Formats: sequence, C-alpha cells, structure tokens
Amino acid sequence: MGNKKIFKLSVLMIALMVIVTGCGSSNENAGKVETAENTTEVVENKNTSTVEIEDIHGTVEVPVNPKNVVSLDNRTFETLANWNIELAAAPKEVMPKELSYVNDEKVQNIGDHREPNLEIIAAVNPELVIVGQRFSSFYEEIKALVPDAVVIDLGFDVSGENGAAGESLVNGLENATKSLGKIFEKNEEAEKLVADFDKAIEDAKNAYNGTDTIMSVVVSGGEIGFSAPTSGRVWGPMYEIFGWKSALEIDGSSSDHKGDDISVEAIAESNPDWIFVLDRDAATSSSEDSVPAQDVIDNSPALKNTKAVSEGKILYAPQDTYTNESIQTYIELFENMSNSLKK
Repeated sequence: MGNKKIFKLSVLMIALMVIVTGCGSSNENAGKVETAENTTEVVENKNTSTVEIEDIHGTVEVPVNPKNVVSLDNRTFETLANWNIELAAAPKEVMPKELSYVNDEKVQNIGDHREPNLEIIAAVNPELVIVGQRFSSFYEEIKALVPDAVVIDLGFDVSGENGAAGESLVNGLENATKSLGKIFEKNEEAEKLVADFDKAIEDAKNAYNGTDTIMSVVVSGGEIGFSAPTSGRVWGPMYEIFGWKSALEIDGSSSDHKGDDISVEAIAESNPDWIFVLDRDAATSSSEDSVPAQDVIDNSPALKNTKAVSEGKILYAPQDTYTNESIQTYIELFENMSNSLKK
C-alpha cells in the first residue's frame, strides 16, 4: 500500500514539473517573438522613412521619396527627369528647353538665379529643396523661408581655389548622383550612371596621346573667350582629369561664364592641335541674332591656318552644356572626346 502511494505521488510530481516547464517555455518564447517583432519594426522605420546623405555642409537626414520636391541645381535636372521624379517648382529660365519640366504647367517657375521668385518655394510647401550651382548663394535664405523642409546643397567647388578642380568635379558629380539615388530609391540607376561616367573618363584618358596641345574656349555673342586650365568654365577641370597640355597659359585666369578675354590672334599664335568649344548661346539664347559657335570658329580668318582648324580637330560640347552640367552631359562629352581623339 505504501509503495502505491509513493508511485502515485511520483507521477503527480512529474506531471506538475512538465506543466511548469511547459509554461516557462511558452512565456520565454513569447518574449522572444515580441522582441523580434519590436526590433523589426524599429529597423523598418529607420530604413524606409529617412536616409542620411552628405552635402557641402555635412550630414543631412532626408525623407525617402519626399513630396513636393523643388530642385534648383542644374546638375540634377536631367537625372531627376530621367527617373520620372515630379517637381513642384524649378527655375525654368535656366533649364534645358528639352526637359519635360519646362512645359509642365504643374511645375511652378521660380525664374532664374539673378531675380528668383523664392516665395514660390514657400507656396508649394516642399518636403525637400535641392540647392546647388547657380542657387547655392540662396541656401540660408531658402532654409529660413521653409523651416519645415529639408534643404540640401549638392554644389561643389571646381574653381581650383579649394583643392584640385578635376577631383572635385568627378567626386562631386558621383556623390550627388548617389545621394539622389538614395533619396528617390534609384540606387541601381545611380550606380549605372556612375559606372558609365567612370568608363567614359577612362576611355577619354586612353584616347589622349599626352602630347597634343589643347585650346579650350567659350563662344558667346559671337566672341571667343579663353577657358583656362583648372579654373575655366566647363573645360578647366579636365586639364587635371586627363592630363592635357595647354596650348596657352595666361595670368589672372578666371571661371567667368563667358571665358577670359583673349585675342583671336593670341589663339592663332598658340597654334593648338585641338580646339575644344563650349557654345554658351546654344543653351541660353533663342535670338535670331545669336551666332552659332561653329560659324564663329569656321569664319575666323585668324584661325584658318591653325593646325586645329585646318585639320578639322575641333570638338564641340553638347549644345545644352551651359545649362545642363549633369553627369549625363559629361558622359556624352567624354564619349565624344574619346571618339574624336582616337581618329
């Protein structure tokens, strides 16, 4: 009889232990599931709502796929248009006329950088304002005007006064493209653009023989201006990127948008192997009185006997370059350069 009681008691204790152990396991597992769910939620909130990018002022937290976007940076317009990013407002007066934004009535026109209507930016209630290039000087004013918006400045200095101009151009275009890719969830597209850009640079480097002399100019209003190595508009940084040998050196060169004053005779005397031309009027003027850069070069008596003109070694930047210094523009320019130099 005593043995039966002991047996029953043992069975009862074992059963109780199983129940207690099972309850403990359930509670522990429940805690793990709850913790996992909470962790996942936090990560998702951080990854999908904002992203950190670096602009000229430092690290900025930017909303992903923001609403009511305003872009004022000429280096971003073609990229945003190609990615079908809607804009609430933009400076249409300094945009390439072929871009979809120009004729889109839903995109408010801020004007140009000389007399911009910044009140339009406040009126569209933006989540993001992209500043850069011509509009960088308005950065603080715009931040004060739209305190609830994120304002980023994707501008970079290619004057050569604050570091190597060539390196600044390459890094600036690539970093800005990657930042836009993060903001608008177009990372693959951004990486493809950067890869194409790097390849275009490498091909153009390989195509240059290292000895031909280069004369780079800006043609505006029928006049030829000198785009000096390092500081010159568009062409200047490329002397560093590609190791070009300049046909002419002048003191006091600048980054003036029309190039530095120089006589056609001085260009002729330098007798360059190549002349690289930026046609400013092609991008800014619709006047019938404007003279195409090619006509100016071809019809210049002083240049006719130069090696570049007589051998047809003249390269023109894409016609919209002056108002569209996007990474796409430089890819096209470098590819054209590579094809020309290899001939």
